[in-house]
Amino acid sequence: MTRKLITFYEYMFSIYLLYTLFGPKTIPVESARILAVETIAGRSHWNYVSSVLRVLSNNGHHVTVFTPFPDGERANYTEVDTFKDHLHFLELNLINTLDLFGSPKLMLDFISSNHFTMCDAMYKSVQMNKIMEEKDNPKFDLLIIETMGYGCESYLAIKLNLPLIFLVSSPMLTYAERAIFGEIPNPATISHFLADHAIPKTFVQRFSNTVLLGYNIMLFNFDKWTRKYTMNRPYDWEIKTIQPSLTFVNSHFISDASRPFPPNVIEIGGIHLKPPKSIPNDILEFIENSPHGVILFTLGSVVNMSTSPDYIINPIKEALAEVPQRILWKYEKEYMVNKPKNVMIRKWFPQREILLHPNVKLFIGHGGMSGTYEAVDAGVPVLGFPLFYDQPRNIANLVKAGMAISMDILSVRKDSFLKNVLQLVNDEKYMRNAKIASDIFKNRPMSPEQSVLYWTDYVIRYKGAPHLIPHALNLTWYQYLLLDVIAVIIVFICISLLITYQLTKMLYKHIWKNVLNIKSKSE
Repeated sequence: MTRKLITFYEYMFSIYLLYTLFGPKTIPVESARILAVETIAGRSHWNYVSSVLRVLSNNGHHVTVFTPFPDGERANYTEVDTFKDHLHFLELNLINTLDLFGSPKLMLDFISSNHFTMCDAMYKSVQMNKIMEEKDNPKFDLLIIETMGYGCESYLAIKLNLPLIFLVSSPMLTYAERAIFGEIPNPATISHFLADHAIPKTFVQRFSNTVLLGYNIMLFNFDKWTRKYTMNRPYDWEIKTIQPSLTFVNSHFISDASRPFPPNVIEIGGIHLKPPKSIPNDILEFIENSPHGVILFTLGSVVNMSTSPDYIINPIKEALAEVPQRILWKYEKEYMVNKPKNVMIRKWFPQREILLHPNVKLFIGHGGMSGTYEAVDAGVPVLGFPLFYDQPRNIANLVKAGMAISMDILSVRKDSFLKNVLQLVNDEKYMRNAKIASDIFKNRPMSPEQSVLYWTDYVIRYKGAPHLIPHALNLTWYQYLLLDVIAVIIVFICISLLITYQLTKMLYKHIWKNVLNIKSKSE
C-alpha cells in the first residue's frame, strides 16, 4: 500500500471521527421542573393526564402536580391533593345522567354554569398561592394544565411567566378551538364534538353543526363578558394572555375523522393504554371456559347501571339470556334480580386486560374515550349506548369504521338489542374491520409516549417554541373573520357604484342638454 493511500485513509478516518464526536446532534434537554394542574375531577380525565405526566417523570423530568386523584408519590413525582376543592362527578343513575347531560344544549349549559367552580379550585390551594407569590424566584420551567377552554387556566401561566402546554382529554373542544388552536372548525367538514355523527354528510348535519357552533360561541363569550363585570375574581379581569406553546389532544384519526390541526397540536390518542396485567383467576376461568366466547358490558365509571329502571334493564337481561356467549357485566350491586345464568356481575372489571383476551367477541359500552381506544387497540367490535358529551360522536366514528353499531338506551327493546348483538358477533365483517382499525391505530411513526417526550423537550429546549404558535391567535375576532377586509371591499364597491351612478347621471344630462337639444333645433 502506497504512502499516499495510507495518508488518504488516515484523512478519511479523521473526518469520520470528528463528525461522530462533533457533528450535528439533537441538543440535550436537562431534567426540567414541571408544574401540572388537573382541573377536572373526572376519573377518565385523570387517566389521560396522569399517563402524560408518568411519561415525563419516568424520563427524568420532575413533576409537581395538583390533582384531586392522588396516586402516591414516586421518584421525580410530587403530588398536592386538591380533592376537597373540586366539584366531583360521582356515580349517577342512568336517568339522572341523561337529565343532566343528555343533549348538546344541556351539556353546554352545564359547562357554562359550572366551569367557574373548576377555575376557583385551581386557586384555592394554599400551596398554589405560595407558588404564585414566589414568581420572582421561579421553581418551575414549564406549566401543564388540562383545559376545557375556560380561559382561567392561562392566568396561572401569566402569573408564573412560564411556557404553557395544554392537555385536552376529549378528541376536540369545538367551542374553545379558536382560543386554543387559533382556528374555528369549519362546520361544513368537521362535526361538533357534541354531534351524533362522525362527519357532516347531509344538509341537516351541516346546518345543525353550524347552529351548535354558533350557539356555543355566543354562550361562552356572553358568559365571559358577564363574569368580567359581575365577579370579583382576578382571572376574569386579566386582559393579557399567554398562548399555549403546545396542545396534546386525546385523538386519533381512526376514532375521529381526519381534520387539519396547526403544527403545535399533537394527537396522542391511546396514551393511557398500559401493558396489560394478569386477569383475576375467577374472571379468567369464566372467560376461558366459555366455548362460544364472552361479551364485556360496562357503561363506565360515571353511570351506575344497577339503579336503572326496569324498562331498560329487563329487555337487556332477557336478550343476553338468549345469546350463546357468556357475559361479563359491570353491575354495582352484589345481587341482580333474575340474573341470567350466563352472566357474571362485578362492581369492577379489568377492562383493558379482558378486551385483549382472544375469547372476547364483543364490547358493549357507552363510547367513553378510554374504552373506545381500548376496544380499537384490542380489535373488538362494539355495540354502543352513547349517553353524553363526546360519546355519540365517538361511537359514530366506530360505526363509520365498520366495527360498531349504535343504539339509544332509552328506547332499547329486547328484539332489536338481541338482533344487533348476534349480528356483531356472527358477522365476520365487524371483527375483520375491528382488526383493520386496530392495525391502523397502532401503525404510527412515533408512539404516544414518544410524542409526549419529544415535543415537551422541544418546547423546553426552545424556550416555549414561540415559532410554533399560529399567527391566528394574534388576530382579533373581526380580523380573523376578515370583517375589516370585507367592510373595506363593501365600502369600495359602494363608492364605485356611487361614482358610476353620478357619472352616468352627468352623462345622461349632457346628452339630453346638448345632443337632444341640438337635434330638436335642427328639426
